[in-house]
Amino acid sequence: MENKKFIFGFVGLLSSGKGTAGQYLQKKYKASFFTFSQVLRDVLKRFHLEISRDYMIKLSEIMREAFGEDLLSKNIAQDVSEAETQYIVVDGIRRESDLIHLSQLPGFVLVAIEASEQVRYERLVKRGQNTDDATKTFEQFKADHTRSTEMSILDVLPLAIEHIDNNGTLEQLHAQLDALVKKYTA
Repeated sequence: MENKKFIFGFVGLLSSGKGTAGQYLQKKYKASFFTFSQVLRDVLKRFHLEISRDYMIKLSEIMREAFGEDLLSKNIAQDVSEAETQYIVVDGIRRESDLIHLSQLPGFVLVAIEASEQVRYERLVKRGQNTDDATKTFEQFKADHTRSTEMSILDVLPLAIEHIDNNGTLEQLHAQLDALVKKYTA
């Protein structure tokens, strides 16, 4: 008998906690962890380019225009299909086209990770994941939400069948994630 996979696809606005949630599931449940941005980071790194939000957005747009809107979704879905773990996390779903291939996979659940704008800004500056994050002003952070990659998230959020409120503590986030896993594996 084939082991059933549980695939949690995370959608959320910038710094809502998608990566933190994915890392928790990876650590506690030995989940495989895939991100849409990792492919972009890999390409930028290979070309010795700055790994900034601007460059990732430009690269994503160029790749999607040249090779199809579903290019990254197809790539991630293939990686997920080949994963040998029972639990799988896909972080960074931003467009409806990102769901084309993922939503066809058995066990796929779209999960919205949500947090207030102020909480998300404070997290972004603190973590400094991209070269331009640590010095970003609140106004620049708000402007980032007008970019096409962030605007399209607003179309995907209502499609989520599960919602995680990440305005609280790390322990509260973990409890919600544990409940999510329990719900789908019980």
